[in-house]
Amino acid sequence: MIESVFPCPVYIVKSNSKFTYDEEIGNIIDAGMQFNGSNSNSISSYIFDTGLKKIKQFCEEQIKIYVEQIICPVEGDLDFYITQSWLNVNRPGESHYEHCHSNSIISGVFYISTEEDDKITFVDPNYHVKDRIKFETKVSNIWNSEQWSFQSNSNELILFPSWLNHMVNPNPKATKDRLSISFNTFVRGTLGEITSKNKLILK
Repeated sequence: MIESVFPCPVYIVKSNSKFTYDEEIGNIIDAGMQFNGSNSNSISSYIFDTGLKKIKQFCEEQIKIYVEQIICPVEGDLDFYITQSWLNVNRPGESHYEHCHSNSIISGVFYISTEEDDKITFVDPNYHVKDRIKFETKVSNIWNSEQWSFQSNSNELILFPSWLNHMVNPNPKATKDRLSISFNTFVRGTLGEITSKNKLILK
């Protein structure tokens, strides 16, 4: 029997709703995009604060499920909320460099427009330790791989720990722009305990 210990959660859920956001996305693009060397991001980093209310509501509902099922905090006054949110545009041949999200607890990507073979790739944070002895493998699996990719599908949300490195490789079959919304989260409420000398109140 093989057991998995200390696994890293990647939460994937597809929305059953059909969102109408073409005009709002067009307005965000018209307001300005900036090229970061591999793809483009909206100049605004708070697009959920001014629009896309139904998508934001869907993301908030799924964040709540993620917290309840994965973090499992004791009942209290904790409130996980979206901080920054922005639009990504990957034109055919573009990519997104490996990175993680600082000053955030849970990060997410909601896919607006994707094509076949569009993927998001996560990187094992412990691979540099595991790779001190290098084996040639005949089959890639979740235990021996440095990277693991998931299909990116339109109208789908992926949530993951913000410390987890991830990237987007170029899709050689792409014929149109790939559009997605990324966001970060943080928490309000009381963490820790007085008796443990680690009580922290976040407002």
